[in-house]
Amino acid sequence: MTAPALREGVSLRPFNTLGLDARARYFAALGQSRELPGLLARADDLGLPALILGGGSNLLFAGDVDALVIHMAIRGRRWEQVEDDTAILALGAGEPWHEAVLYAAGAGYRGIENLALIPGTAGAAPVQNIGAYGVELRDTLVSVSAWDTALGAECHLSAEECRFGYRDSVFKHEPGRYIITGIRLRLSRSRPFSLDYGDLRHCLEQRLGSSDGGGRLTPRAVAETVMAIRRDKLPDPSTLPNAGSFFKNPVVDRAVFEGLKARYPDMPSYDQGEGVKLAAGWLIDQCGWKGHRDARVGVHSRQALVLINHAGGSGADLLDLARRIRASVEERFGVALEMEPGVVGGSEPPTR
Repeated sequence: MTAPALREGVSLRPFNTLGLDARARYFAALGQSRELPGLLARADDLGLPALILGGGSNLLFAGDVDALVIHMAIRGRRWEQVEDDTAILALGAGEPWHEAVLYAAGAGYRGIENLALIPGTAGAAPVQNIGAYGVELRDTLVSVSAWDTALGAECHLSAEECRFGYRDSVFKHEPGRYIITGIRLRLSRSRPFSLDYGDLRHCLEQRLGSSDGGGRLTPRAVAETVMAIRRDKLPDPSTLPNAGSFFKNPVVDRAVFEGLKARYPDMPSYDQGEGVKLAAGWLIDQCGWKGHRDARVGVHSRQALVLINHAGGSGADLLDLARRIRASVEERFGVALEMEPGVVGGSEPPTR
């Protein structure tokens, strides 16, 4: 099959939520998985790497991208193996994630309602093992369909083969090997809701009169409550360009945690079994960064985890701000923060 036409010098500003103006050497939209081998062959012919770009919600362009940028536009959602209580929701990699959450919740299926309003596409969700309010993608994922560039063939990875961790997966450990074309999720009409996070439970009580809605709680109600919380805390990328949480919540060993807790009794923490997860936003806030603004970029005034591109800032501006934040947190707490967005463009090779 003929590969989609290539375009030269395409601006990537519309394709990243940080609103960074970078240009792709070549650009093509991928609407069907069968077109992918042809596009990869074109990249090889041009002597360029291929960069797969979904919603651009987890990428920072440090400069122009000397690559064939393939915009993942494979859409589609369908139900498979529908039974009395469970069903599998199959999603094309280019399907907007939030729309898929509302689609499932509207059909009465539970499992991903806590992941409402997370930006990006379905194909990007396994890379980060997206998570929120006590739920992660791996809790419902059955399999990932992908093109294995090492073998030059289609493949299907089970949840176990994806090697999921906290904001981690095989797709991060073997960058560039797998190009995700679709995912399958097992959802249920009766699985218990995950309502352990205090602000989620409190907001449900305010909206519905009780955290379980009088026994009539629906996945759509949970999704809408999560949306309300996120909108209160996080800026809309369409008005304040951002990539959501810019840093991962660090996980430290218990000895480090006990030392920090003795010095900072009010420090939020979450037990992770072998380690303890700290709240990166709290650490950053304690260092005085919340609401900070440079000439063109800054830190959100209500959530210190979110870096904002206020006025046409560059990737270099954001990286410089991130470096200063990380240095101050490490100096005060001895904890190293890790950025969530992948950095591409300029002198940086594509990482996804």
